Amino acid sequence: MYQLLRNILFLLEAEQAHYFSMNLLKAVCKIPPVKALIKKLFSVSGDSLSKEIFGLHFRNSLGLGAGFDKNAVYLNELETLGFGFVEIGTVTPLPQAGNEKPRLFRIPSDKALINRMGFNNDGVEVIKERLSIYKMGRGLPAGQAGTMPACRTGRDNGQGTMIIGGNIGKNKITPNEEAWKDYLICFNELFDVVDYFVVNVSSPNTPGLRALQEKDALLEILQKLQDNNQSRKNPKPLLLKIAPDVTSEQLMDIAAICKEVKLDGLVSSNTTIDRNALSKFNQQKASQIGAGGLSGKPLKDKSDAVLSELIHLTNGNIPIIASGGVFTKKDYQDKIDKGAAMVQVWTGFIYEGPGIVRKILSAQ
Repeated sequence: MYQLLRNILFLLEAEQAHYFSMNLLKAVCKIPPVKALIKKLFSVSGDSLSKEIFGLHFRNSLGLGAGFDKNAVYLNELETLGFGFVEIGTVTPLPQAGNEKPRLFRIPSDKALINRMGFNNDGVEVIKERLSIYKMGRGLPAGQAGTMPACRTGRDNGQGTMIIGGNIGKNKITPNEEAWKDYLICFNELFDVVDYFVVNVSSPNTPGLRALQEKDALLEILQKLQDNNQSRKNPKPLLLKIAPDVTSEQLMDIAAICKEVKLDGLVSSNTTIDRNALSKFNQQKASQIGAGGLSGKPLKDKSDAVLSELIHLTNGNIPIIASGGVFTKKDYQDKIDKGAAMVQVWTGFIYEGPGIVRKILSAQ
């Protein structure tokens, strides 16, 4: 059924199809019997699926990566589909429109996407308010939710609820030498309304951003965030999201920084600027599309290799949320077998549809 719907949606421009489909889901989920049916069809449950990590209780270990629900608009609907966790964002201090459209492109024959969105989002103040409303909808007081046991464990009256990660970045107009200020603003503003943080310095779509993966720049940002974090009564898990295009030397630096700053985990990996894994015809198509990060099936081998190297460099002591090319139960299991603590999807959700959580996690 979804394959037919996908073919219809793919007649629309990619970004337009995204908002159309999610707004449609949001509309039908306002009808309680329909929402209950969707939950029955697509979500999974069971104590065997739950996981304790970062001091949080995840109802399952399959999440949705940042960039899908940038503005925290669809959290109730994504929870209904059964995701164990969702990262909102990337969030920046000021609202920004992102790059010129079109900026999201499908490559169906390779099950891939190219995006150059550019951190388009409504800004931290608006997103904070939406997250507060979402928390209140789960019976957690706004402004206090982040410090309450129900939020820290992800439990609500005995039923597993969805964990929310806050993926934070810098505004395009902020120079790199002042980037830490943007990250700190987002961290402070979102502290009470998310369950964990992910520092994004690895998107290829904000000019100069990946330069912040260099050791000194990265250490400054992470140390300032961690100092702020550890000064609080209940610190939040702090993670770093990395690119799959980093060098072996950069990976060694990242492993060292994890230990020095006492990061709680990593997200590996973001999109790639490497197009070599595409079929030859689609390499030409990608060249015509132009700049942007590649995700989907062609990213899997590269992201798996980076994951394996990080596990080796950290001796498996740093929990890693793995992403990149996850479409099937086997893709998911490959990440887990390589040492990932949990797994995220994004492009796989677009191609496989709302049943992806059940497809991957059923009969685990």
